[in-house]
Amino acid sequence: MSLITRAITRITRRLGCLAGNACAALALAGLLGAGPAAAQPDMLKLGAGAVSLKPRGNDAPVPRAPYRTEAMLKRAAPTNQWYSSLIFSDKPENIYAQPLSFRPMPAGLEVALPRKQVVPTERRDVEIHYPHQDALTISPAAFEPGRALLAGASDWAIDITMGRTGAGVAERFDATIAHGSPYAWFRVGRGDLRVRLPAAGERVPAADPRMLVLRVKGSAYALFGPTGVQWEAVSPTEWLARLPAGKGYLAVAGLPDESAATQALLLKHAYAAITDTRVDWKVDGKTGEVQTTFTATTQALEGSETTPLLGLYPHHWHGNASVDGKLGPAYDTVRGKLRLLAAGSFRTTARYTGFVPYWPAVADSHPRMGDLRDVMKSDIRNARRMLLVEGEGPYWQGKGLLRLVKMLDVYEQQGDTEASARLLDLLKTRVEEWFAGTDKRRYFHWDQAMGTVVGYPEEYFAVRQMNDHHFHYGYWIRAVAEIALRDPAWAARGKWGDMVDLLIKDIAFTERGKAEFPFLRNFDPYEGHSWASGIGLGESGNNQESSSEALNAWTGLILWGEVQGDAALRDLGIWLLVTETEAVKHYWFDLYGQVFAPEYKNVDVSMVFGAKYAHNTWWIDDPRQITGINLLPMTTVSTYFASHPDYIRKNLEALKEEQKIWAARGKKVEPADIWQDVFAKYLALADPAAALQAWNRWGAVELGDSRTHTLHFLISLAEMGAPDTSVSADTALYQVFKRPDGQRTYLAFNAGKAPISVRFSDGRQLDVPPGRLVRSGTR
Repeated sequence: MSLITRAITRITRRLGCLAGNACAALALAGLLGAGPAAAQPDMLKLGAGAVSLKPRGNDAPVPRAPYRTEAMLKRAAPTNQWYSSLIFSDKPENIYAQPLSFRPMPAGLEVALPRKQVVPTERRDVEIHYPHQDALTISPAAFEPGRALLAGASDWAIDITMGRTGAGVAERFDATIAHGSPYAWFRVGRGDLRVRLPAAGERVPAADPRMLVLRVKGSAYALFGPTGVQWEAVSPTEWLARLPAGKGYLAVAGLPDESAATQALLLKHAYAAITDTRVDWKVDGKTGEVQTTFTATTQALEGSETTPLLGLYPHHWHGNASVDGKLGPAYDTVRGKLRLLAAGSFRTTARYTGFVPYWPAVADSHPRMGDLRDVMKSDIRNARRMLLVEGEGPYWQGKGLLRLVKMLDVYEQQGDTEASARLLDLLKTRVEEWFAGTDKRRYFHWDQAMGTVVGYPEEYFAVRQMNDHHFHYGYWIRAVAEIALRDPAWAARGKWGDMVDLLIKDIAFTERGKAEFPFLRNFDPYEGHSWASGIGLGESGNNQESSSEALNAWTGLILWGEVQGDAALRDLGIWLLVTETEAVKHYWFDLYGQVFAPEYKNVDVSMVFGAKYAHNTWWIDDPRQITGINLLPMTTVSTYFASHPDYIRKNLEALKEEQKIWAARGKKVEPADIWQDVFAKYLALADPAAALQAWNRWGAVELGDSRTHTLHFLISLAEMGAPDTSVSADTALYQVFKRPDGQRTYLAFNAGKAPISVRFSDGRQLDVPPGRLVRSGTR
């Protein structure tokens, strides 16, 4: 009996159901928060839509994740995380926890302190790598370790078991590792622990007999045993920790330096072993302040010290007054300086800068109004073809939906009611075709055993490798949320909205330890950003390329929460958007100069891995697409880029030089001006006038956008001025712009059913009727 079947059985019993598919469907829908629904064979009806309960025909199935303990098999599989390769692969990849890296091997668990490598590329730039190498291997001395299994997972820590069972014997060998922790904690059921070195190690004097400090191939490690431990040198490359009876534990740490003060600090906190980690968030709707609290729970292995050492990433400590003067030694990592804080918890704060779903009409008197009318006529003629975009799967179909939604914005605001109605009808029809579940090729499938929703036809290994769900579903969630602004009854829960709720739960489920879906599938709360690979393939760990598409997904959550009156969902979206934006500023753009190595030649990163960062894409090394993949889709929410206009100019200037190198290598791409609309919009956030002049009406169009939306975007900023992120408001949907002459434009949108009065932080106030966008300020 599957976990879902057992859950259905429990619920049906509580409901007093006797038997039958309808009762089972009612129970399963209840797990999703959906109302009663009648079932069809192999289908679960959700409102007006339906999700398949198994793949059809020859469609690829979702992979299994067998390498988990029995307790973890009762939960949805934690895909798309920094440790996900552990549960999928018979030979797990490297696991990058920062500052340490790990790899389960037949001989034991490897522990390493990665060091920087500068790797030249054929692109005539460099990549910065911090690979897992020269590792210590920890293993039990009394028995051979078993296959590594995921035994536990909290918000940024995991438990790995490598014990052996059989013939009535259970041999324990476990490890706990965590993001930001300088330690790994090992526990063994009997006997001693063996430490193998990659080369002859040099013992460094230590002030405490419980410590063994070793210098190995340029890195220093400290091992902390229980009171009474005896350190035995078996050979230059092997040590034994002779453990006292009943004290089968060991902490292993990488050292940021070998000073006596650092050794004393790590000794003091080594025995405060992490047992649980939790992130909590809070959004202040009046000020836009977003507060995140990180809390680690510990157990004292010996002594009374229970305060852990937590390694803070740059996005944690930069500009954080609450940790000023409290930070200790720092590790050099792929994420910049990771600084130690002795505390059980810490907080970060950031500010939400707002967005509105669309911008108002541009003035008929604008000099480019004739061009706008022309492209609108052309685009509406081609609207149906523009839905198809490039592929037939959820990613490209989702891009097509958002493409038409952004066109709909313009036609509505410019007063073309006939074209608006046509676009809205096209959008609803396409969504219904997918959500109804009746199309033989295009449908969504909920895999009960794995706790995930996948879409067919498959694109980018989103089924077989569980990749990119937040990218794909983000387009759908946002597009349907914006349709719901026009027709809330059509998108209501009980109608088509149930399918949106399902997609949201796949990528942003907030309950922990459940069978239906994993907690925040793609999002890594401690790293502050998402991961794209579902199964964590590759020696460099997990990765994410298009940070901007992740941010698009969180935008969709905000809008859907506003449309449905779901404040918790809206605030989740705000927290995810703000947190990932801060991470992008550090790890993709290095806006504060805290992350990129001096040897790194580019001004942006397009691919962030667990162990490296690079200026490349998965499909081509064309500089335009390398830069643009972290900009698109350019919409009203993209104003988060505008907080650093000088960087926008710097990035675009660097792109010109990169294109020269590309050409000198004999490379070319068609069309030569690919994504010129994306770059024009990006420039408009810093210099609207220059951007409007630079955009070529007859030039290339990115396949998720249109000339109509691009030109309206550019004219809007030319009229209103660049975004002014210094002003906040006491509502979720607002924006402020500032012209060179200092005049501001204020926008606010009301997705609710009652009038609201919006107060801005500079004293301006707007009264906004239900379902309306209100503008105050310049024309």
